[in-house]
Amino acid sequence: MNIMLVSVTERTREIGIRKSLGAKRKNILVQFLLEAIVLCNIGGTIGVMVGFGLGNIVTQFTGFAAFVPMEWAVGGLIFCTTVGLVFGLWPAILASKLNPIEALRYE
Repeated sequence: MNIMLVSVTERTREIGIRKSLGAKRKNILVQFLLEAIVLCNIGGTIGVMVGFGLGNIVTQFTGFAAFVPMEWAVGGLIFCTTVGLVFGLWPAILASKLNPIEALRYE
């Protein structure tokens, strides 16, 4: 959530320009929600790949079969999508409510 709030703050002027050119609240909201979901899914995908890699390393060195079911990986990615949606909602709402005149004045 903090990264998305910083993103909104840093892009205030851009949001103001988009709104002054006719972007609707919904467009801004969807943009920031999708950005949050994509960021979370990238992190989740990297985490799943690292988990599978470490599982293979553990199996090679210990002989213990460290098996992670594919359902867990899919569940983890679904969880990442949900986290991105939930924690991206507040920054997206803030971005969509910005006053274009105030946003263009911001520096």
